[in-house]
Amino acid sequence: MEKKNKSLLLLLLMASSLFFMPNVSHAVSNVNSQGHLTNSELVKGPNRRFLSFVDCGVRCRVRCSLHSRPKICTRACGTCCFRCKCVPPGTYGNREVCGKCYTDMTTHGNKLKCP
Repeated sequence: MEKKNKSLLLLLLMASSLFFMPNVSHAVSNVNSQGHLTNSELVKGPNRRFLSFVDCGVRCRVRCSLHSRPKICTRACGTCCFRCKCVPPGTYGNREVCGKCYTDMTTHGNKLKCP
């Protein structure tokens, strides 16, 4: 009976140690107390590649600041930034800086999506 109690205790300790172990596979290196990222790199997806963090909101507002329809431009820019992790510098042109992802993305009507 005592051997059964020891094995049960050992099993309970192993299970609790797995429960309380930190999950490091999806860890983000520096997160402050409000949950905002403070580092410029994130661990993304199951292949755990390091991708640079781009503040899409700020960059897209700058990119679309002179556009005739800034809200629509900002929405499209946000989608492109999220997918391609890049926003070209300036308010117009320079699209080739972000590569094929940004320059080749089209709408359902086959028009260029990214501003």
